[in-house]
Amino acid sequence: MDYALVLTHHPDYAVRLWGMTDNDYATLEMHDDGPKPTKKALEDRYAAVAFELEYAAVEAARRVRYQVETDGLFFAAQREGGDLSAWQAAVDAIKADLPYPEMPS
Repeated sequence: MDYALVLTHHPDYAVRLWGMTDNDYATLEMHDDGPKPTKKALEDRYAAVAFELEYAAVEAARRVRYQVETDGLFFAAQREGGDLSAWQAAVDAIKADLPYPEMPS
């Protein structure tokens, strides 16, 4: 369990001041007026945070590949009469190579 990941990325905690040693919940100290989150609260939010970060990583990787591999095909098709089949095939291949993660239940 990565408590620091949740504390850093979950909107309930990302704006709060805290400190922790070696990702050990027992050492977690809050440096603001709010209460210390429970261990269970952090653990319950971990799956959502991990999903969001993985989703964002896939989205960023797709964006790079779209720019490199498909944008030229799209603009060439626009200039040459509009056949987008090569562009669509390249987009589909990128989506197959970089699938989005499944949302946690």
